Amino acid sequence: QVQPVESGGGSVQAGGSLRLSCAASGPSYSSPYNSNCMGWFRQAPGKEREGVAHITTGIATGVGDTWYAESVSGRFTISQDNAKKTVYLQIDSLRPEDTAMYYCGAGFWAGGRCQPVYWGQGTQVTVSS
Repeated sequence: QVQPVESGGGSVQAGGSLRLSCAASGPSYSSPYNSNCMGWFRQAPGKEREGVAHITTGIATGVGDTWYAESVSGRFTISQDNAKKTVYLQIDSLRPEDTAMYYCGAGFWAGGRCQPVYWGQGTQVTVSS
């Protein structure tokens, strides 16, 4: 089982930046038997959870393939450090509408995106205008 643990959220003003981290504990998160991708998702109050940026981590899929939601393309950058079993989300040019709980999920790559099986507890991002 893979346990993602998020960190790095906070309160920032519009136009600022944050870097979120997701550390995966447990067996190697890049094993095809445990997971081969990780993804960032967010959920704003009263809205459904949505994917924002995903990355492959498994050898079988090719390490480093990415997917971004259109709404964040160009402002969000997902990256990984396999040695640390950690995935990062660099968020630049933050907007008030980026305010949400950000979740990290580990799972399996399908249909060009990460389909999470394991979820973290989330980290809050609040952007003030």
